[in-house]
Amino acid sequence: MIKYKNINNWISLLILFFIGHFSFAQTTITYQPSTSDFANPERGFYRYSETRSSNYTFLDQSTLEGYRMLHTPPSAGYSIYSTLVFRYFFFEDFTSSNITQTYLDNMQTDFNTARLAGVKIIPRFAYTDAVNASGCASWICPPYGDAAKVWVLAHIAQLAPVLEANKDVIASVQMGLIGVWGENYYTDYFGDASQPPNFKLTNTNWDDRIEVLNALLNAVPEERMVQARYPQQKQRAIYGVNATTSSAALTLAEAFQGTDKARIGFHNDCLLASPDDFGTYTDYGNSSTSSSSDTLNLKPYFADDSQFVVVGGETCNDDYSPENDCASSNGLAYGDTELRRMHYSYLNSQYNNDVNNDWETGGCMDDIKKRLGYRFELQNGMYSNAAQPNQIIDININLKNVGYASPYNEREVEVMLRNTATSDVWTVNLPDDPRYWFADNTTHNISETLCLPSTIPVGTYELFLNLPDPMPTLHDLPEYTIRLANLLPDNSDVWEAATGYNKLGHTITIDNTSSNTTCNGELTFTALSPALPVTLINFIAQPKDKSITLKWSTASELNNKGFHIERSTDGEHFTRIMWEDGNGTNNTVSNYSAVDSDVTYNTYYYYRLNQIDLDGTSSYSKIVAAKVNSFVDQIPNQFENSIRIFPNPTSNTISIDWDGELEEIIEIGILNIYGVEIGQVDITSKSKDIAHLPKGIYFVQLRSERKEFVRRMIKW
Repeated sequence: MIKYKNINNWISLLILFFIGHFSFAQTTITYQPSTSDFANPERGFYRYSETRSSNYTFLDQSTLEGYRMLHTPPSAGYSIYSTLVFRYFFFEDFTSSNITQTYLDNMQTDFNTARLAGVKIIPRFAYTDAVNASGCASWICPPYGDAAKVWVLAHIAQLAPVLEANKDVIASVQMGLIGVWGENYYTDYFGDASQPPNFKLTNTNWDDRIEVLNALLNAVPEERMVQARYPQQKQRAIYGVNATTSSAALTLAEAFQGTDKARIGFHNDCLLASPDDFGTYTDYGNSSTSSSSDTLNLKPYFADDSQFVVVGGETCNDDYSPENDCASSNGLAYGDTELRRMHYSYLNSQYNNDVNNDWETGGCMDDIKKRLGYRFELQNGMYSNAAQPNQIIDININLKNVGYASPYNEREVEVMLRNTATSDVWTVNLPDDPRYWFADNTTHNISETLCLPSTIPVGTYELFLNLPDPMPTLHDLPEYTIRLANLLPDNSDVWEAATGYNKLGHTITIDNTSSNTTCNGELTFTALSPALPVTLINFIAQPKDKSITLKWSTASELNNKGFHIERSTDGEHFTRIMWEDGNGTNNTVSNYSAVDSDVTYNTYYYYRLNQIDLDGTSSYSKIVAAKVNSFVDQIPNQFENSIRIFPNPTSNTISIDWDGELEEIIEIGILNIYGVEIGQVDITSKSKDIAHLPKGIYFVQLRSERKEFVRRMIKW
C-alpha cells in the first residue's frame, strides 16, 4: 500500500530542488544533426605537397584557398574539403652541411602563405625519396642517401626557431629525418631492418633513433605533437630499448599533460595494406631479441594510445582486399571500422586512391569524410531568458562527438553574447577542454553559471558557442574555428561563416527588472578588445604551485615600448601590477613571461596586456583568466614537469631536484618496474646510491601529503 502521509513535504522538497537548480525563466532547445560535409580545422583528408633544396617550389595562396572549397584531388573518385596540407621539406643538398638560411627563409614564406590561406601544415623533413634498385635482388638497395645522426641533430636545432615561430599553423610534426621518405626504415645510419640476416634493429640503432625523436620533441613547440612512424618507436622512447610490445599505452590521467608520452602520436603510411600494415605493427627486436610481426600486442596498444594523440597517414596498396574495403561490403572487410578503432584524424587524399576510391564505390566514403577526426553535434541546451547587469545567467549544453577522434590540439570554448541592435560582442572563456570530448558516444556536458558585468548595456543579445584556435594570430579567424554539425529548430545552420560562431538559437534579454541572483565570483563576460599593434603569437595564463605564470610571444614589434600587465578579479575593473620592457622594433620572435605570486586559492584572476608604443599610444590584448586551485586539485604535471632527475641514465648515484617549496614533498621512493618500493631517497640530500641495483627501468616517486609524482629512471 502506498503511504501519502508525507507527500506534501516531498512535493515541497521537489519544488525547492528544481527552483535551486533550474530557473523557471529558462528555455530548452533541441538541435538537429546536420548531414553535410564541410571544412573543419586540423582534420579530414589532406592535400599533398613537397619541395626540395635543389629546386624550392613555394606554396601558392590561391591554390591553398581552393583546397578549403569542395574539390576533387588528382586520381580521386570523390570530392573533399581540405584544411590540412602535408608538406615534404627535402634536404637532399644538406646531408653533410647546414641548412642554408635561404632554405629556412623559404620555409617561413610557406608558413606565411598557409596562414593567409586558412590552412595548417603537417611538415615532414627528409633527405631522400630516391629508390636505388641496382646491385641487389630487392626493389630498393643501399646506400639510400639519408644523413648521419650528427647532421640530423644539427638540422633539428636549426629548425627549432622556424617551428616555434609558426606553431600556430602547424597541426603536428611527423618524425621523418631517418631513411628514405623519412619513414625510419630504409636508412644508411640508423639500422636497416630490411637487410639479412637478422632483419632487426640493435640497441645502438634504437638509442640513435630515440635521441633523434627526443631532439625533435624538444625542438617542436610544446603545444604540438610529434608523430612516430611505428608504435614500437614510441614504446622504446618511453620505456627504453628493452620495452616489450605489451608496454602500457597512454592513460586518461596522462593525456594532454605535455609530457613526451602525451606528445608522441602516430602516422601510418601503409594503412590497411596487409595484416600488419607492411611492418607498421612489427616488433623490430633489439641486440638480444629477434624481429617478428606482432599485431596481437601492437594493434591494441595503438588503439588504446590513439584515443589521446594525433593519428594520420595514408593507404599504400590495394592487394589487401576485401579486408581494406567498406565493412558493409564484405564479411571480411573492416576498412572504415579500422579508422574508427584507431582514431584517425586525417588521411592522404592523393595516395593510394586504388584503396580510397573503393570506399567511394563501396558506400562508406561519405561517412569517412565527415568522421575523420572530431565531429561535434549539439543535442540540446537550456539557457536563461533574462537577467540584469551584475546578475548571473545559466547555460547547460549537451553534445556528442560522432567522429573518430577528439581534437589533438588545444581548443578554447567561449560563450558569446552579441547585442542585436549594436552588434557589440561580450565573451567569456570557459574551462572546458574539447580534447576530452572523446569519440565514444558519450554525452559531454557544458554547464556554467556566468556573470553579466555591471557595465554591459541593457538590450537583447544573441547567444553563441565559439570554439576558436587559442593562438592569438588565429583566434579571431573563422577558418580556424570549429564548426558544429547542427541545424537549429527552424532548419537553418548553426554556423555563422562571417565570424566562425555557432548560433545556439536563443536570445537573452538584459534589462533592469529581472530578479536573478547577484554575481558572486563567477566567470564574467568581458567586451571584445581590439588587437595589439604588435603581432602576438600567444598570450596564456598558467596556474603553477601558488602563483600564476603569464607567457606571451610576439612575431614582430614596431616601436614597442613595453607592456603593462593588468589584473582583475571580476573581469571588469583592472589594476596595473607589473611592467615588461618591449624590444622596440623587432622582426624576430620575442618571448615574455611574468609571475603573479600575489594570489589566493580558488579565485579567478583576469589578465590583459596594455601595450605602449614609444609615442605613448596604447592598446589592449584579449583577456585571459586562470585560477589557482588548492594544492590537492592542481594538475600534476604542472609540478611534475619541474622535477629533474640526474644523471639519467645513471650507473651509480641518482640526484633529484625540483622547482617549488621543499615542504610540499615529504617522501621520495625508488620503485621497481612492478611498482614495488625498493628504497627511499633522503629528503634532505635528495640523492641516492643505486650502484647495487640491477640494470633496468625504475621509477622515482615523490610524495606530498596529497599527491604523488612519478618519473622514470634508467640504471645502466
